[in-house]
Amino acid sequence: MTMNMGVGGRGTVSLARRLTYLTLTAVAFFSALPLYYSVVVASRDNAALAAVPPPLIPGGNFFANVSRVFDTVPFALALLNSVLVAGSIALSVMFFSTLAGFAFAKLRFHGRNALLVVTVATMMVPTQLGIIPLYLLMVKLTWTGSMYALIVPALVNAFGVFFMTQYLSRALPTELLEAGRVDGCTTWGLFWHVVVPAARPAAAVLGMLTFMSAWNDYFWPLVVLHPENPTVQVALSTLAAGYVSDYGLSLAGTALGTLPLVIVFALLGRQIIGGIMQGAVKG
Repeated sequence: MTMNMGVGGRGTVSLARRLTYLTLTAVAFFSALPLYYSVVVASRDNAALAAVPPPLIPGGNFFANVSRVFDTVPFALALLNSVLVAGSIALSVMFFSTLAGFAFAKLRFHGRNALLVVTVATMMVPTQLGIIPLYLLMVKLTWTGSMYALIVPALVNAFGVFFMTQYLSRALPTELLEAGRVDGCTTWGLFWHVVVPAARPAAAVLGMLTFMSAWNDYFWPLVVLHPENPTVQVALSTLAAGYVSDYGLSLAGTALGTLPLVIVFALLGRQIIGGIMQGAVKG
């Protein structure tokens, strides 16, 4: 009886594992399908895309379409601008949010809870409400048309502060900080030698989310930048404009614009997975 139950239990576990992998494979397939078809469209011309049935394998026009992208808009400058803006914002948000999260989670000072509530409450204010006063401020600072107008207002955000506060309040033991103080470590030293290593997984997640958000931002760069000095999203909107849409041209630019996001995920993926596994072990 016991042997039969053991065999049946192993069979059930094996079946559950197979169903899990089958489900994950299906999810991965349907998630990658739009990206694959974007590459198919980017490697064709409009005449091929109008065929019935539509093509399902990549064609031979990808590099020609990529060349047309750089000829149509200043896409190299757009990529450089977006990398500079998104990278600067991501690094700044990671640093300042970790610093503020440490203060809110582990330091004791008057008005701490009230200040955190005010910070979180700003997340409920729609971004569009601040566009006009922010633009007027940029005009006063003579920053219109420059990258300062994109980077400086986004150096820190309420979501990052709240995210890091919640993470550090659980993942950073108070005893570890007290031990550091006993060893003569200053608050700044505790931040660099204790808080930053503990916050690395969450900071990687926050950095990736912030980079993606800054990279995909369209409305504010469209308002504050000049057409000859665009970011990737503004350049892509120019490619898609026109009386007749050139889908091969637009999707070739989209493929180029997606590549930096894939690189960032590859660089931060190990930290993200490590943070997930660390949380699972602690749980």
